[in-house]
Amino acid sequence: MDTVIRNARIYTHRDTGVPLRGDAAVDLTVYDPGAMVLRNGLVHWIGPENELLAAGGTSVGSGSTDPDGSVTIDLGGRAVIPGFVDPHTHLCFAATRENEFRMRLGGADYMQIHREGGGIMSSVRSLRAASREDLLDRTLLGLRRSLSFGVTTVEVKTGYGLSTEAELRQLEVIAEAAGRVPQDVVPTFLGAHSIPQEYRDRRDEFVNLVLEEMLPAAAETGIPRYCDVFTEEGVFSVAESERILTRGRELGMELKAHVDEIQNLGGAAMAARLGCVSAEHLIAADDQGLEAMAESGTIAIVLPGTSFSLRKPYARARRMIELGVPLALATDCNPGSCYTESIPFIVTLAVMQMGVPLETALAAVTVNAAYSIGMADRVGTLEPGKQADFLVLEGSSPAIIPYHAGVNPVEAVYKRGAPVL
Repeated sequence: MDTVIRNARIYTHRDTGVPLRGDAAVDLTVYDPGAMVLRNGLVHWIGPENELLAAGGTSVGSGSTDPDGSVTIDLGGRAVIPGFVDPHTHLCFAATRENEFRMRLGGADYMQIHREGGGIMSSVRSLRAASREDLLDRTLLGLRRSLSFGVTTVEVKTGYGLSTEAELRQLEVIAEAAGRVPQDVVPTFLGAHSIPQEYRDRRDEFVNLVLEEMLPAAAETGIPRYCDVFTEEGVFSVAESERILTRGRELGMELKAHVDEIQNLGGAAMAARLGCVSAEHLIAADDQGLEAMAESGTIAIVLPGTSFSLRKPYARARRMIELGVPLALATDCNPGSCYTESIPFIVTLAVMQMGVPLETALAAVTVNAAYSIGMADRVGTLEPGKQADFLVLEGSSPAIIPYHAGVNPVEAVYKRGAPVL
């Protein structure tokens, strides 16, 4: 049975087969008024409503049933956009870190807290102590909250275990959570998120553990699609990161990299050199690294919520756009440096604080975000043959997102053609 969506203002980019850059990311297709025909969870047809009416494809009343059995939903002129894609999260964690947030408000530095055994190490301790059931419940809570903000596809990283057993438990919890929520969930292995306390004076041993035991064990599960690494001063060097990512690729994973968040170590250039699908954070990345990313097609996943939370500079998104780097945006939802599941908040920061055009920001949380986690063949745009993942907003255009700041603009969430919120 078909579902017909009518009397909607539909905004979507077109999938050209590659992530959108520059002017292409501003080129937004608008159907006003628009309509969609949904069939078997996919978009069967989309276009101007008058074309559908001329073909006799819809009744008038909202919720009405046509003689052929199809259901018509009248959206009353509300805006419809593709479901949000959040391509960088750490939603699988056991406990929040509010006390550290208070310390930062008092002037403590994030990396100072990290060096003193807080930060990621705090999350490692709580995760290792948590039961599987508690970890699953917390992960499901985060996923359901993200769904309430319109996230229909989401990446979730490991990285709070830092031992083979704990990292595998994270992978298993992510996989189980994926089966309990409507969203598509893409798992990423981030066993190289930090050096655990027990290896502080034996970092080479931990790198070897990642290479020789953790990565092969993770690959054996068949769960992670991506291998990631945190390349940063005091965490993993460029040389160590290259070894870890190369091993991940040998084991069948695609590559991502946390790079140049606080110090410019040349991580952006490394990510481009290795052909990473994405490089993430990039606050300190220089033009040379960004130019290399533009040439390689490596997607920049920028995390403005983290800059906001840490009171750090924002990544140079406008410069990335100028250089032709494909831009994606993500929440970086995690218990330490950025505790938010709200993509609308991220879009607002990008538009209002970073100078990203609204259309480009929309591409960054839909089609480009989908490319950055290997899902663009299924999600990210509203086109025939793709999943009918879309949002109904409270206003008449996506401008409602930054305009009605601090308020969730999502009135309804559809996943594979069915309302899930």
